[in-house]
Amino acid sequence: MMDLGGRVAFVTGASQGIGRACALALARQGAKVATAARNQDKLAEVVKEISAAGGEAAAFKLDVANDDEVKTVIKAVIEKFGKVDILVNNA
Repeated sequence: MMDLGGRVAFVTGASQGIGRACALALARQGAKVATAARNQDKLAEVVKEISAAGGEAAAFKLDVANDDEVKTVIKAVIEKFGKVDILVNNA
């Protein structure tokens, strides 16, 4: 297992399936995780699961087909975490 402490991961499509699994795995390895998806209810569950395990995560509503929304969310992630070290473009 890698030590990703101090790293920030941004995972799109994180509300279910492979994106969810990536977000959880990155958090288990110590990364702070910015999760993004269209389904906010499912995304909130992922963030809650990460937080309950002692990790740090935040949810961002995002439709990757909307360029303006993508720019806004990237800015919000950087404001929240200061940087992005890892990108999982799953959506």
